[in-house]
Amino acid sequence: VLAKGGRVLISADHGNAEQMVNPDDGQPFTAHTTDPVPFIYIDNANKAVSLEAGRLEDIAPTMLDLLGIARPAEMTGRNLIR
Repeated sequence: VLAKGGRVLISADHGNAEQMVNPDDGQPFTAHTTDPVPFIYIDNANKAVSLEAGRLEDIAPTMLDLLGIARPAEMTGRNLIR
């Protein structure tokens, strides 16, 4: 993707790597946690770009802005690119 001049976004919908096993019963811990998840943006044409901390609701607005697509009024998140 980068070799063709594209941009890359990497994220996850939830985190739980910090707690993989339920300490009470030793079973896999499958619930979502409130810890931060990665959101990585790579743009070789603009290496000065960085991301602000945000919320899951901010990912779609960020992607739409990168694509030059107007955000619907119902979308309450914000663009995380500084």
